[in-house]
Amino acid sequence: MTRLSLPVGQLSRPADVAGRVTRRRFFDRVGDGLGGTALAWLFSQDLFGGSGLLAQEVEPQQLDVYDVAPKTPPSPPRAKAVIQLFMQGGPSQMDLLDPKPKLDELHGEGYFDKVAADLTGPEQAGKLFRSPWKFHQHGESGLAISELLPHLATVADELAVVRSMHTTHPNHEPAIFKYQSGRLIQGLPSLGSWIVYGLGTENQNLPAFVVLAAEGSPPVNGTQNWHNGLLPPVYQGTPLRTQGAPLLNLSREVSQPEGALAVERDLLKRLDRIHRRRRPGHLQLDARIASYNLAARMQLEATDALDLSQESKPTLEAYGVGNNTTDNYARRCLMARRLVERGVRFVQICTQRQIWDNHSGIVGGLKKCCGRTDQPIAALLKDLKQRGLLEDTLVVWGGEFGRMPIAQVPDRKNLSTAGRDHNPRGFTVWLAGGGVKAGSVYGATDELGYEAVEDRVSVTDFHATLLHLLGMHHEGLFFDHNGLEEKLTSVFEARVVHELLA
Repeated sequence: MTRLSLPVGQLSRPADVAGRVTRRRFFDRVGDGLGGTALAWLFSQDLFGGSGLLAQEVEPQQLDVYDVAPKTPPSPPRAKAVIQLFMQGGPSQMDLLDPKPKLDELHGEGYFDKVAADLTGPEQAGKLFRSPWKFHQHGESGLAISELLPHLATVADELAVVRSMHTTHPNHEPAIFKYQSGRLIQGLPSLGSWIVYGLGTENQNLPAFVVLAAEGSPPVNGTQNWHNGLLPPVYQGTPLRTQGAPLLNLSREVSQPEGALAVERDLLKRLDRIHRRRRPGHLQLDARIASYNLAARMQLEATDALDLSQESKPTLEAYGVGNNTTDNYARRCLMARRLVERGVRFVQICTQRQIWDNHSGIVGGLKKCCGRTDQPIAALLKDLKQRGLLEDTLVVWGGEFGRMPIAQVPDRKNLSTAGRDHNPRGFTVWLAGGGVKAGSVYGATDELGYEAVEDRVSVTDFHATLLHLLGMHHEGLFFDHNGLEEKLTSVFEARVVHELLA
């Protein structure tokens, strides 16, 4: 089996520091002229860090070079890019994509003893609670979709719906760690980082792994959702702003002649070589250098990639840009298409706040969730298909778990305020494009939607399947760390769900 790994070597002796560059020598060499002084100051702040030395006495690890250059996967890929529609909070499966007629029939009956062990708020537990919304069949596939998702219903034949997902923890933080990194603990590489580690990216002028989160509203676990963990820092996700400049301070405040810019770029390249030679295998330094180099290249392409003014009015309207309800999420979906169109490998889109965590007021809350996201997501799928991008772009929708078939009534009195508690035993995700079996349903929960019972799919199985679609095997993609072969699927049993493949 072909393995994608770059092994960690032994600790080396400290590098020869006879030729250390002091702060004074650094400024003497690069400080001629105002532009050079500014450049010298920026680098001194970041690299000297108040130490007085550019190169310090350290014990660097001898590692092979890690980068995001495009890599050929071991097997022929069905997809080459991923857009992850991360629905943090836990969307309610029996209200959206997993209809349960039996739940309608048994509405109001007791069920507490069955689910008590999994409830986060047992004192608020009510009785079986039918979905307030109707389901209808759509497309040639006859896929049943809630009336809450009228736009998604128009692309029913593009979806591969998995109704038998299950996970191992009922609380958001560990369940999100599991969904994003394969284990219940923090500090491990996210799905996007693993994919970029294995495949690199096709556009060196943009980040390989882009995060489009709502400004001022990060998801639960924050940066851990796109963290590199034990992988080299070059594989972490890069959050981009969806309003204004993609990154702050990306553009120059003062214009300079092109000749001066060329001199500065040459200087940076020389500094890179010096630093790498004196600190071999220093991953943090390599990542810092790579980030500076990427920032320079992004000046030319990032702003253009995220400039929605280049899109036609019909396209903007189709996504819902300009509509108060959909604008925020619509912009990010459209940006995601523009990014994968330009060769970005992995794009993660987070919803604005924890909108799917409907412990109470699900009748109004879930309607708002769908109102914000339904039109932009459907437009994204249609747009990708129209441009010939959907066939090799894998779109993944889902959250960390699902919801309970019983009501959660915070005030114990008024059923109109009811919501649903967390449910790790059964939930729904869907995939589209990228080699999946369009217009299909796989697996099933029990008659009430509580537990996955047919063709069960674990989060680990799900990850193995995603890697397979990208041409990688979950056992072959690993990273040597402290003598262990760390993997996205870790030591857990995992299978590729071939029934989901076209």
